[in-house]
Order: sequence, then C-alpha cells, then structure tokens
Amino acid sequence: MSVLIFVENWDGKFKKLSFELVSYGAKLAEMMATDAIALTIGKVENGELAKLGRYGASKILVAVNEGITTFDSMNFTTVIAGIAVQEDAKVLVLSNNNTGKALAPRLSVRLKAGLGSGVNRLPASLDPFMVYKKVYSGNAYANIHIKTDVKILTLSQNSFELSESGNNSTVAEVAVEWDNAGVKTKVVEVQKQEGKILLTDADIVISGGRGMKSPENWGPIVQLAELLGAATACSRPVSDEGWRPHEEHTGQTGKIIAPNLYFAIGISGATQHLAGVSSSKFIVAINTDKDAPIFAAAQYGIIGDAGKVLPKLVEALQELKGK
Repeated sequence: MSVLIFVENWDGKFKKLSFELVSYGAKLAEMMATDAIALTIGKVENGELAKLGRYGASKILVAVNEGITTFDSMNFTTVIAGIAVQEDAKVLVLSNNNTGKALAPRLSVRLKAGLGSGVNRLPASLDPFMVYKKVYSGNAYANIHIKTDVKILTLSQNSFELSESGNNSTVAEVAVEWDNAGVKTKVVEVQKQEGKILLTDADIVISGGRGMKSPENWGPIVQLAELLGAATACSRPVSDEGWRPHEEHTGQTGKIIAPNLYFAIGISGATQHLAGVSSSKFIVAINTDKDAPIFAAAQYGIIGDAGKVLPKLVEALQELKGK
C-alpha cells in the first residue's frame, strides 16, 4: 500500500507547487502508516529529483521514454495508472491545476476511484475517508466522503504549508510505453514569456479593476508590482475593455490563482472574480465603496481613492527599500 504523488516538471525543473504536493502526500502517508512515492514523467536531473526527498518522498520514480516530448493526457493517464497498480497506491495526489484537472477524471475512470477535487486540507478522517474542500466559490465548505478502495485527490494550490523532513529517498527510473501514434496534439512552436513573473507562479499579485478609471492610471500598479516582485492582474471588465491583456484576467472565466498576497485595487468583488482569487492567503482591498463585496473577503482594507492611495503606498515602499 502507498500514496502516489504525481509531480509535474517544467523542462526538467520543479516549482513550489511540486514541493507542496509532496509535503501533502507525505503527511497523508504518515496518517495512513505507509510510504509516499513521488512520480514524475520525463527526464529530470538527479539533483532536481533529490529536492523531492526533502519534503517527505520515500521513493522517487521517473517515468522515461524517448518519445515523451510533450504533455499528452491519454498517455500520461496510462503511465500513472500503470504505476499506481504496480505500487499498490490507495491514494493518488495531483495538483488542481490544468494538468491535474485533465488527468484526475481519466484516472478516476481507469482505476474505478472516487475523486475529491480541489481539497484544501488533509482528510478529516481515514475511516470513513473524508476530505475537506471549499464550494460555491469559496463561500461554503464541504466534507466529501470517498467510499472507493482507491482514492484520487487534487490539491488546491497554496493551500498546504511546505514541510521539510529530509527523507533518505531512493530514485529509480521506470521505462514506460508511449504511444506516439495516439498523441493528438503536436507542438510546432514554443514562445516563452521573458522578464515577467507568471501570474500562476507569483507569490504576490497586484490586480486592478474598473475603479482605476482608465489604462493611463495603471502606472502605480506596475510600480507597486516591481517593488514587491509581484505579478500584475486585472478583473474581466478591464481585459474586455482592452486596458490590460487577457492573460492577466483573473476570476471564474480567467485564471484561478492562490498567491500569498493579493491586492484588489478598484475591484468591487463580484462572485465571478472572487471565485478565481478566494484561495489567496491574504487579500488587501482598496476601494472607494465601503460596502463593496471585496471587503468581506479581504483581511485588510483601505476605503479610499486608488489614485491617491497607490502613489503614497509606492512612495512608502520606495523609502523602505531606499530607492
């Protein structure tokens, strides 16, 4: 019996999300008195793999095949399901990102396993197996009872603290079959964004809404982001108006993010927007409307005109940083 943690790698590198997954899986394995096995697909250097052991993985498996050049949900499902059976995995843990959302339902069908998606905590109990998650855009909580022998969990990003345990983990390569003929997607060109923090990777996000009044007023938001090493974001009306690129749109119909710190500036806090940012650890709201819904979701709030508040905030940070 084991807990199998699928850890995505990006060009052979792991991110904080990867270590969060292993930390969660290791604690779950401890609860179950079993082993935590980390699995990644594609070539990864040993030094990078060793990092997974620091967060509690007792064994690290690397699925390799010369044909693996890009993500393919069908082939990945076959590989993960096969290794789950070999390792007698009773719980599979994946991220609740786009990759995890593509794989988890397929694995659920393949392994006849119950699925708990977007969980936020360790199970409340193992018998019965009860997992906790936010529902209704974060306005309520639910405990989900999974009754199947094999369980699949997808973990919400930034919902579990990293926990280093310093395990003496073993690393093993596993040769797997890869059906290139069945791959439906072909990557013909890759364009990488340079010199800008990716919104989904950022620990701090500075986001603006229609309360900024025009795109010409965005300067202080960009300045604040540069001072804090943050990513910039916006609400849907802002991207629809063309004030900011659509790639910065956060919310139910945009990017779902969970940074440590989220600034909502001139954003009223509609349900659709909060659905994309409610998992942030801390929300700071700046708005002229004291009754704006965003204040109910925020831990800190400033009732005031962003055009006046932001320059003072930027000035204070510049002074603090000696700039």
